[in-house]
Amino acid sequence: MASELDVRARLQRAGQEHLLRFCAELAPGPRAALLAQLELLEPEALREHCRRAAAACARPPAPAPDLAARLRPLPPERVGCASGVAPQTRRLWEEEGFHQIALNKVAVLLLAGGQGTRLGVTYPKGMYQVGLPSQKTLYQLQAERIRRVEQLAGERYGTRCTVPWYIMTSEFTLGPTAKFFKEHDFFHLDPNNVVMFEQRMLPAVTFDGRAILEQKDKVAMAPDGNGGLYCALADHQVLEDMERRGVEFVHVYCVDNILVRLADPVFIGFCVLRGADCGAKVVEYSEISPETARLRAPGGGLLYNAGNICNHFFTRDFLQMATREFEPLLKPHVAVKKVPYVDDQGNPVKPLEPNGIKMEKFVFDVLPFAKNFVAFQVLRGEEFSPLKNADSAERDNPSTARRALLSQHHRWALQAGAHFLDAHGARLPEQPSPPGSGEPPAICEISPLVSYSGEADLASHPEPRGWIPGHHDLLVSRDWRCTCEAGSSGPHSSWTWTRPGHCRPDSLLDLPAPGSPRLRKQPRPGLQGGKQAALSF
Repeated sequence: MASELDVRARLQRAGQEHLLRFCAELAPGPRAALLAQLELLEPEALREHCRRAAAACARPPAPAPDLAARLRPLPPERVGCASGVAPQTRRLWEEEGFHQIALNKVAVLLLAGGQGTRLGVTYPKGMYQVGLPSQKTLYQLQAERIRRVEQLAGERYGTRCTVPWYIMTSEFTLGPTAKFFKEHDFFHLDPNNVVMFEQRMLPAVTFDGRAILEQKDKVAMAPDGNGGLYCALADHQVLEDMERRGVEFVHVYCVDNILVRLADPVFIGFCVLRGADCGAKVVEYSEISPETARLRAPGGGLLYNAGNICNHFFTRDFLQMATREFEPLLKPHVAVKKVPYVDDQGNPVKPLEPNGIKMEKFVFDVLPFAKNFVAFQVLRGEEFSPLKNADSAERDNPSTARRALLSQHHRWALQAGAHFLDAHGARLPEQPSPPGSGEPPAICEISPLVSYSGEADLASHPEPRGWIPGHHDLLVSRDWRCTCEAGSSGPHSSWTWTRPGHCRPDSLLDLPAPGSPRLRKQPRPGLQGGKQAALSF
């Protein structure tokens, strides 16, 4: 480790010697920790980082851009659509995607370096439970979708296949995420196929260009944005690992979308068949004026219907070029934040107003460098419900995410032939609740291990039926039943499936094979009242 003299000399070159102002007061352990942190900061890079942050913040605010004047629709030949396309075309895309998965050429890459500050938690977002009957976390839902898509591709092509899961974490999320995965047995994925790596951290900077000391022995650091992916890929030789595994196509996504379809074969197949080096799933815009949003194309459809949801396709070759050639050309974005710091007397301060600058890059900043970029339109209610805020916010909160998933599963169950009955045994209306319309008529959670995207596996169990409250048996098919003990539940409880002996709250939920042991009902807290019928497959 470098000596204090060496570190001080480096900081002098960077114009940031104030970071050592409490060094003499520190005990040997904290002093060594501070010096080790400062040793990692290259003087020239630190000086330039602080200069650029202060200069960007000092610029007078530009007039608000006229989005309507700047927006341009994508050429039709660069756009695909998940719905409204000819069935044979969609099947062609899907088959190509499954083929690439079966050949072990597809990986997924999760962007999970951010903290859940707006959500109001101190742990990684992927560990969050939105209140599903199963109590599954975002990480578990995603892991099970990987397992399911591997199974579907393997069954189609008679092979065992693997979709490696790369997870980009940060200083804040790596430790808790690694521990969480180990505690949950990697959700029955092979640990060798779950690769975690850490993105870079950058110092937070004051408005006058001074790096912020969060504690006497610690510089305030923040992840360099999800666009830090490209440096992280190079830092940890991730692309070399992909090459060794034979991966050619990578699905990149953010952790907080509860509806994300990992390694979506339709999306992958569309991009591959179009020869794309870069692709993005898009939904209709939600952050433009109503007048602009209502503009129509000559064919009658919406003119602007391609809002980015941070859900991308990349070829490995494109990512290689991004790390070597494009990343240095990316311009960082300024985020003005409230950054805890120590004052001149060394007292900790939690500011009430923004006091610092965090510089970050975005994963989609490389899109202009693509030679063949394509967009793939999806329905917001089927594929996009982000978890950004606490329930006190009006949107993008745990309640909206939970409702989005349960409403989707209610629609899937109806499509598979399920019937829902109210407390009096009368059949509930069998019209799917429109996305965003509030709570579904009945609570119905379907494990990703059963259905990846609503495929008709539920119908393969003959005569699916609904729950008749007051009866001790829930008949789901001729071959197996779910039983509950008399008096253990009321008409508003939710049903989840778990093999006998599984008592962990977030244990994997799965449909049993015909002839397997009878399953018992597991009541879940917090879901009593307000629902007329509930059924989990």
